[in-house]
Amino acid sequence: MKRRTALASLAVLATALPLSAALAQTKEVTIAYQDMVVPYRVAQEAKELEKATGYKINWKQFGGGGEVIKAMASGAVQLGEVGSAGIAAAVSRGEPLELFWILDDIGAAEALVAKKTSGIKTVADLKGKKIAMPFNSTTHFHTMVALEQAKVNPADVQILNMRPPEVRAAWQRGDIDATFIWDPVLAETKKDGVVITTSGKISADTGKATFDGYVANRDWAKANKDFMVKFVQILAAADDNYRKNKAKFTKDSAEAKAIAKWSGAKPEDVPASMALYAFPTAKEQSTKWLGGGKDSLAAKALGATAAFQLSQKQIEKALPDYSVAVNPAYAQAVAK
Repeated sequence: MKRRTALASLAVLATALPLSAALAQTKEVTIAYQDMVVPYRVAQEAKELEKATGYKINWKQFGGGGEVIKAMASGAVQLGEVGSAGIAAAVSRGEPLELFWILDDIGAAEALVAKKTSGIKTVADLKGKKIAMPFNSTTHFHTMVALEQAKVNPADVQILNMRPPEVRAAWQRGDIDATFIWDPVLAETKKDGVVITTSGKISADTGKATFDGYVANRDWAKANKDFMVKFVQILAAADDNYRKNKAKFTKDSAEAKAIAKWSGAKPEDVPASMALYAFPTAKEQSTKWLGGGKDSLAAKALGATAAFQLSQKQIEKALPDYSVAVNPAYAQAVAK
């Protein structure tokens, strides 16, 4: 983003309310979401956040975390769903974001899948093959970690940057041999593909975890604390409802249909897709995931991701402590 001149900035400051005050007076927010298959989609469909807060909610779908971050940097979006890789990159660049909720612990919900006809049976077999995923995503990060673990030079693999809808189209056309992706595209690729590895296995083998999280513009969140607490309450309740009532989330249920509507998944794929994720409770988030400062799981994961991004020259510098971008306060308020 281009910076305004100092004179222009002074003119704006002389005539406008302070940013935080102006934001607090505007009971409207734009929230970016992606195609993750998560319990909160049920609350989105029921407009629970609108009812609980009285805010006008502008829901805007994006094809990848990089797009969400750009929209937040421009001021067009105040809260958004972003994978841990995108969060690490944005925070490393100095974006004023704070992670306030773990949307999901990815586990087996992101997987490296190869076409059954590709001849790929291990990560090492990717040499000379075409694999696609969104760049600067959690799956991009784990693709590179997996290649490093298998001692495969990334230069020997054709790694293509595609958003999930583009991955789906390329897979159907037979333009790619493999993809490291999440649902709903993952469910489709499994039908004529074979799972080579998962993010859960890579995390267990290397200690480099990935997750999807909700981030907020720091100033906006500070000016709208009540909204933030109510939002986290609804997020936590949606996850809790799923954990307690998994049997109700069948392909023909209203819950599955709502999740399918917002994520783009097929209702029949929703139950199996949801089962691949772990959804930490508010208590787990307030303590080990978000709470704990630099020793929190989120801060450690962001640090490991940023270190890798720095080695790949995806970012110019890494922070010494990523807990500066992790805010456990709202989860702690809900967990009481």
